[in-house]
Amino acid sequence: MIVLRNVTKVYGTGKEALGGVTLGVPRNDFVFFVGGNGAGKSTLLKLLIRAEAASSGVVIVAGHDLTHLPEKRVPAFRQQIGIVFQDIKLFPDKTIFENVAFSLQVSGAPRRASTKELVLEALDLVGLASHAKRFPRQLSGGEQQRAAIARAIVRSPQILIADEPTANLPPDAAWQIVQLLADINRRGVTTLVATHDRDVVNGLKRRVIELSGGKVVRDQRYGSFGSSSSYAAVPAAAASSVLAAVPAATPVTGIYPALARAG
Repeated sequence: MIVLRNVTKVYGTGKEALGGVTLGVPRNDFVFFVGGNGAGKSTLLKLLIRAEAASSGVVIVAGHDLTHLPEKRVPAFRQQIGIVFQDIKLFPDKTIFENVAFSLQVSGAPRRASTKELVLEALDLVGLASHAKRFPRQLSGGEQQRAAIARAIVRSPQILIADEPTANLPPDAAWQIVQLLADINRRGVTTLVATHDRDVVNGLKRRVIELSGGKVVRDQRYGSFGSSSSYAAVPAAAASSVLAAVPAATPVTGIYPALARAG
């Protein structure tokens, strides 16, 4: 599903944000990316959505070689990825329904069901169906993040990327958000979460990849926020096995029938 091999990112200032990163993420995996400020987490996520291009190395996401992906094909590629931002980015003058529907309206992706049906399914999945007519200001911080997750998944992504999704949330709301992400992952969506939240990482016990100084220093299958013991397989070997299994890119055709089967 995702392969990075010897990936380096150097900005125009000469700063090396990533250096020789090699890792593999198989389909349906759930990964926490941890590390201090400046570790390279945000840069890595930007490479995965092609908001930035690698300076060298190979980046393959959902069958697309992003190193050679033409700019005109980047928007279509991004339709396969749901993105949840730290600052949520909901439109304050639109209802929650309209915020989620907007993601479908701008995607241009083919849909099996009507916009209304897809939006209500997404809102129901995140527990906000009864809040569809409310505005963001009428929701708590945790509810606003749930709405942002609904907006990210309504387009039926193969991959969900969340950048600090629990930042600025109280512990109970943060735990609810990460449990929701885990539930979406169990329903067939590869999920990547960059976080500084020690409690949610330690509580969920999923794969943890730690970055420091732009390099992968730990890849732990059932990891914790700060532990360096019980490493997983060597990242390079993992990347090679995932690369061999990466299928050709497929069109987004709707995640909710799959969710119904999985549930």
